[in-house]
Amino acid sequence: MSRGSTSARYERLHPDGPRPRRHLRDHRGGTTSAILTTDRGWPPLAALFAGALLAVVAATLVGYPTLRLRGHYLAMATLALGLISYVLSVQLEGLTRGFTGISGIPPLGIGALVMTTPRAYFVLVWLLVAAAAGSAWLIVHSRLGLSLRAIRGGEDAARALGIDVTRYKVQALAISAAYASVAGSIFGHFVSYISPEAFGLYMVVLLFTMLFVGGIGTTLGPVVGALVIGSLPEVLSGFKDYRELIYAAVLIVILLFAPRGVLGLVARRPAARPGT
Repeated sequence: MSRGSTSARYERLHPDGPRPRRHLRDHRGGTTSAILTTDRGWPPLAALFAGALLAVVAATLVGYPTLRLRGHYLAMATLALGLISYVLSVQLEGLTRGFTGISGIPPLGIGALVMTTPRAYFVLVWLLVAAAAGSAWLIVHSRLGLSLRAIRGGEDAARALGIDVTRYKVQALAISAAYASVAGSIFGHFVSYISPEAFGLYMVVLLFTMLFVGGIGTTLGPVVGALVIGSLPEVLSGFKDYRELIYAAVLIVILLFAPRGVLGLVARRPAARPGT
């Protein structure tokens, strides 16, 4: 659930950005943390921060050339980078174990304090969700947030106002990369296993559905979407073979009839009648 919330923050900051790369940042951070803890003997917390740092650096290096593109060119570049990242994670078996994945990832902890129960991770997840939502609110109301809103309104107009469009978009991408990397690392430490398949097409559809169900452009929208979609496996336990189809159908319905999501419907108020 937290992964849907935290990795949604790039859409929160810049809805027109290259969204499909989000699940790859999840994988990059989780894989880095897994390699450092299992092969190098790093403490899990240090490995988690190292994964986040690597994700930020990678997002910055990739962001500057790709975020200068627009429209279909940006979409194609994003798709190409995603395929390259996936192929590398599969082919570099000496590091990532390929399709076999990395197992035996130790749980998170500091010294003798180790998180070994689902309840402990549940508390950690919600603390991180609160921290992510709070930091997103601060960013939105900062100079970065104001610049991103101007860019969303029109890149050419933003440039005319003296805003460095590419720099601010890369900053937003780097911030979201850090969020997503931490989420992916926590996922790996929780299940003690990670592989490229864990962040495939199914996860992309799932995260998109969470975003649009809750409402893009809001701080709490991704959280609401994660709660709604996260509860569906229990409701649809008898339809496991059709989960992806159901998620895709929900996404299409939301896009057609409630493009602003659940929070958008709640925020909508009927117009006041004359004389009332």
